[in-house]
Amino acid sequence: MKINKKFIYDNLTTIFYALIIAIIIRSLLFQPFYIPSSSMEPNLLVGDRLFVSKYTYGYSRHSFPFSPNFSDSRIMFKEPKRGDVIVFKTSYKNDDIFLIRMICKLLTSCKTDYIKRLIGLPGDNIQFIYGDLFINNAQVIKTKIKNFNSELNCGDNKCISFKEKLPGGVTHNTIYRKQNAYNKTIEFNVPKDHYFFLGDNRDNSSDSRYFGYVNKADLVGKARIIFFSTNKKKGNIFQIWKWFEIIQWNRFFNIIN
Repeated sequence: MKINKKFIYDNLTTIFYALIIAIIIRSLLFQPFYIPSSSMEPNLLVGDRLFVSKYTYGYSRHSFPFSPNFSDSRIMFKEPKRGDVIVFKTSYKNDDIFLIRMICKLLTSCKTDYIKRLIGLPGDNIQFIYGDLFINNAQVIKTKIKNFNSELNCGDNKCISFKEKLPGGVTHNTIYRKQNAYNKTIEFNVPKDHYFFLGDNRDNSSDSRYFGYVNKADLVGKARIIFFSTNKKKGNIFQIWKWFEIIQWNRFFNIIN
């Protein structure tokens, strides 16, 4: 059987150009992300797939696949706004192990993707006092919306939804536990070129209260729109016969605020 070299060449060329185009789109324009945890409820749910704009805050090494460790700077930087929902990188949980740390420095960045809401800008003071959020010694006003029972992951399955208004006028929904809420923290003083992030599910989120401030070089992009969503509690996406139950149709194309 004669091998058609031109056919093979044409197909390999097509695949090569398709990969290049995909990398350019992913690096410079938009990248899809999946929500694996409940830390951003009630606004982002487990199973949401969303697009993040890579150009909003400029570009860094995290704009590229595998975060190649060629620079710690950021080009075409634009200051993020308080209240933005942002994907960023934090240190890999085992990067204190010498061998892993050396490999990370040589090859790529051992950091994990997180998505949270930007609360503190450089120079801000952030603190929780008896369950209330304070920014620069001013209490963030929150207005009760409703009680939740079991539909959201609140730890003890009893929580309250509030509408919060941040300095500058941005409003968003949050949830707090009815009992054993996150009562009090130290005062966080956000340093230059760093940011302070919180999850909207305030008592069920690993955020800047735990892993600290995020350098501007570690910002990945701004969360823009939910393009697909599934409910893992009701089944697996591969169960085609259950799609109308598993797929959360009402979340398609929701703009992220």
